[in-house]
Amino acid sequence: MKNIISNDDFGAHDFKLVMDLLADYCDGLHYADIEKLRAIFHKDAFLKAPGLQRSLDEWLAAVAIRPVPVKEGRAYGFKLLSIEVIKDQAMVKLECPLFDCFYIDFLGLLKEKGRWLIVNKMYTDLQGD
Repeated sequence: MKNIISNDDFGAHDFKLVMDLLADYCDGLHYADIEKLRAIFHKDAFLKAPGLQRSLDEWLAAVAIRPVPVKEGRAYGFKLLSIEVIKDQAMVKLECPLFDCFYIDFLGLLKEKGRWLIVNKMYTDLQGD
């Protein structure tokens, strides 16, 4: 199979946009910044973990009432594990240690009308049951 590169392929500009989105995602979690998080998710996004499915609004409401990691002195320990991009879609894998949990997040992104947004999130706690 031959790799084909064209002007429509994922380039430096798109890479920066995705990395900026991921920085906003991690900051949004660490600082419990609901508006920052809302701005990077598609309005129809669903968030799923084993035994738990929530709409974006349900998840943001939960983030709004939980403790704020930075205020608890928690380390900013997020780590990008991988990004896979095929044209206007991407899959991101992140380590997201929050509180006493060690989450692995899979974020599905789409680029629509020139803008990258998270369209779904799957996550699990490696330290959980």
